[in-house]
Amino acid sequence: MKNLSPRDIVVALNGSLSLMILMVLYGLTSLAGVQLPIWAILGIPVINFVIGYFLLSALLEKFIYRRVKVIYKTINNLKAPKHAAPLQLKINDDVLSNVEREVVDWTKRQSQEIEMLKSSDNYRKEFIGNVSHELKTPIFNIQGYIHTLIDGGLHDEKINKSYLYKASQNLDRLSAIVEDLETISQLETNALILDIRKFDFVKLLKEVFENLEMQADLKDINLIMKEGSPKIINVLADKERIRQVITNLLTNSIKYGKQKGTTSIGIYDMHDNLLIEVTDDGIGIAEQHLPRLFERFYRVDKSRARDQGGTGLGLSIVKHIIEAHQQTINVRSTVGIGSTFGFTLKKA
Repeated sequence: MKNLSPRDIVVALNGSLSLMILMVLYGLTSLAGVQLPIWAILGIPVINFVIGYFLLSALLEKFIYRRVKVIYKTINNLKAPKHAAPLQLKINDDVLSNVEREVVDWTKRQSQEIEMLKSSDNYRKEFIGNVSHELKTPIFNIQGYIHTLIDGGLHDEKINKSYLYKASQNLDRLSAIVEDLETISQLETNALILDIRKFDFVKLLKEVFENLEMQADLKDINLIMKEGSPKIINVLADKERIRQVITNLLTNSIKYGKQKGTTSIGIYDMHDNLLIEVTDDGIGIAEQHLPRLFERFYRVDKSRARDQGGTGLGLSIVKHIIEAHQQTINVRSTVGIGSTFGFTLKKA
C-alpha cells in the first residue's frame, strides 16, 4: 500500500471486501445448499463495491486525505519560492509516499540548518569575546600608562618618555585592529572594489623580500625563491592586495620560523592559474588547528601569538582577499617540520 494513491487504496479495499462477499455467497450456494439466484450472487458484491467505494472515498477525503494534504502542501510551500504557484494535489496522486519522502527530507534539512545556526551562534559568541579581549588589552595598557603619567610620572624623566612610547605602541595596535576589522567587513560585504590589473608577480615578490629583509635578518632566516621558478610571470589581480597577502604570509613564516631557518616561495604553472606556495621550516601547526586557522582572531598559541604582535586578523584577511579574486587558499603543516600556505592567482 506504500506506493498507492488514496483512490488506489479505496479500490483495493473494496475489491477485497467484494471478493470475500462473492466467495461467501458462492460457498453458501454450493456447500450449504442455500438457493440464491445468480443475479444476487453477482449483484450483491457489485452493489457493495459501488456503495463502499463512494463511502470510503468520502471518509478518506474528509478525515485522512485532507489532513495529509495540508501537511504536504505546507512543507512544499516552505520549500517553494515566495511567488510560486500553490501546489495542487488530487486524490489520484501518490500523496502518502510523497508526504513520507518530503517529511524525511524536510527533517534532514531542518536538522542541518539547526546545526549550522548553532555553529554560527557559537562562532558569533566567540568572535564577540575575542574582539572584546583584543580591544580591551591595548585600552587597559593605555589607561595604565596615561594615569601613571597624570599622577606624577610625567615629571619623572626615567619613565615619562618610556610610558608615552608604550602608550603610542598600544594605540598603533588598537588602530591596526580597527583597520583590519574594517577591511574584513568591506571584503565580506563586497564593498571593497578590487583594482584588477596585469603586473609581474615575481617583481612584486622581490619588492616584498626587500621590505622584510631586515626583519628576516634578526632571526637569520633566509628568504628565497625555489629553483625552477620563472623570472617573469604576469598575473591579473589587485597588486596592493596581493602584496598584503604575500607580506602577511612571509611575516608569519618569519615570526614562527626557527632561527637560521629558510622560507621559500615556489611558483607553479597550472594552465589558467598560478599556484604560489610559501613554505617554511618552522614550528609547524597541529592538525586540529588547521580547519580554523583562517578564522578571525583565532590563535594557535594565544600567549605566544600576542607576544609576537599582530592583530590576529591577518590570515582571515588573506583568505578574504584570495576569495575576492575568485581563487582558493589552503594550508598543510606538520609540527616540528614546518608549514606550507598555497594559493592561486589568474595568469594574465
